[in-house]
Amino acid sequence: MKVTLNVWRQGGPSDSGAFQIYEVDDVSPDMSFLELFDVLNERLITKGEEPVAFDHDCREGICGSCSMMINGRAHGPERGTATCQLHMRKFEDGATITVEPWRAAAFPIIKDLCVDRSAFDRIIESGGYITAPTGTAQEANLTPVPKEVADAAMDAAACIGCGACVAACPNSAAQLFTAAKIEHLNLLPQGQPERWSRVVAMVDEMERFFGSCTNHGECESACPKEISIDFIALMNRDYIRAQFKQRRLTGQKS
Repeated sequence: MKVTLNVWRQGGPSDSGAFQIYEVDDVSPDMSFLELFDVLNERLITKGEEPVAFDHDCREGICGSCSMMINGRAHGPERGTATCQLHMRKFEDGATITVEPWRAAAFPIIKDLCVDRSAFDRIIESGGYITAPTGTAQEANLTPVPKEVADAAMDAAACIGCGACVAACPNSAAQLFTAAKIEHLNLLPQGQPERWSRVVAMVDEMERFFGSCTNHGECESACPKEISIDFIALMNRDYIRAQFKQRRLTGQKS
């Protein structure tokens, strides 16, 4: 295969960027999209040119760092797939492929295809934890959890925090990410002690950086783990209930 890459190059956060065209031949259909960039970068280095900066880690669809907009779609044309697991056989021989970083104000560009997603970290730090006693772990079966609840919690916990939901959303909203990180704890017995404080803290922190959800549904379509927007509804329900509980505790009248 031979492909033409139209890649966004930007030297740093304060630099102006531009697209650069690269032609890559001898591409195996079995290569992953990141392996394609490995080949490109080896050739650039050989020629004494600056390689393209891009994020990667596990390359197994788990870490969430392989964030690229490929032909205008987060992670590329294959649904439910992270960039690292997207293979070149999904593209036609001779295709021109445009590759950009996430485009969201909350994810400033660091260099080329790398963005700063520390806003996600701040959401997690604000409430994404549980209170658990130290020492010997309890027998798991001592805390009964209905199967449908356990399944739903596992579905939410599948979020890898890649940011595709934000990149795909016209409003750059982070409700799907935040809802997944809240509800995989709120659904389980172990997450109940901080349930109400968690949802308020994490939603309020999210709203400091990201846009508002207007139910476009693009987040669900772009998510490599196909996390349902139903979790956003659950988060909104918990947030409203938490506000009423807070009013009762402080004696406020609605």
